[in-house]
Amino acid sequence: MLKSSTCVAAALTALIATSAAAEGELNLYSSRHYDTDENLYTDFEEATGITINRIEGKADELIARMEAEGANSPADILLTVDTSRLARAKNAGILQPIESAVLEERIPNNLQDSDNEWFGFSQRGRIIFFDKENVANPPATYADLAKPEYKGKICIRSSSNTYNQTLLASIITHEGPEAAKAWADGIVANMAREPQGGDTDQLRGIVSGECDIAVSNTYYFARAIRKDVKGVSADIDAIGWVFPNQDSYGAHMNLSGAGVAANAPNKENAILFLEYLASDSAQQYFSAGNDEFPAVEGVALADSVQSLGDFKADEVVLSDVAENLPEAQKIFNEAGWK
Repeated sequence: MLKSSTCVAAALTALIATSAAAEGELNLYSSRHYDTDENLYTDFEEATGITINRIEGKADELIARMEAEGANSPADILLTVDTSRLARAKNAGILQPIESAVLEERIPNNLQDSDNEWFGFSQRGRIIFFDKENVANPPATYADLAKPEYKGKICIRSSSNTYNQTLLASIITHEGPEAAKAWADGIVANMAREPQGGDTDQLRGIVSGECDIAVSNTYYFARAIRKDVKGVSADIDAIGWVFPNQDSYGAHMNLSGAGVAANAPNKENAILFLEYLASDSAQQYFSAGNDEFPAVEGVALADSVQSLGDFKADEVVLSDVAENLPEAQKIFNEAGWK
């Protein structure tokens, strides 16, 4: 169960002291677009003396760029969101396996690639939100979302969205392709509108009355608790939420994660950066700065995240989920999920 802790944050300097002497540069390719990540980079630079050079863009563009650059790529780290993109990078051959006792100790096994080519550093629950006034009996499980009683009530993103792809791949992993296909068919039948927009737009759909139920990542909702988000925060008390599958495998969690580039010119610095992302101080930034759940057990949660309550998280091995991503896309296509 994910919950807050009063554990004292481990000093980053202790991590540095156990590592090779740090100097030089780190070339970071990142698709994370959150302003609060600036603190992550600044703290690392100040603690190590390593200069971070950043290339930012969309995940697929960065992956394509690294492929095109090949052996001459300057990239040391790929930092991105969602298991599907991390798996895509691994399958493209642009990451390499690494050995790190720090990462093995800090990052849970289910949040690591089976070959240690990528590691998860923060988590987001993909859960159910609902209109408290209009929905007396909200869905308790992902399977419930496909029940006929919710016909015309659901807002959810498109099948091209990586969060939905990984969610469906996790359902395949747990329940098999036939159950996953029935689920996708049921969701399409229950949509209040054609898929459109991002996760925040699904929450806005509840507020506007366009739908009664929405699927979204937790950090979009927690952000609207912490600060003003147009179209959500002013009416946030009208929205309830459910962490699905609490009596079975738990709520689906997707990742923000990173791996060392296959041709990293500064490999030691790259590994040191990943180890830094697993430190308590960095883990707290993920929660306090972007309303995410830390990957490391026992790190204190931001108030906005803590307010969502304790829950059982799915501990499925995400490397296994990644193997089912092609099947998930096939099922989406067959279901006519736009």
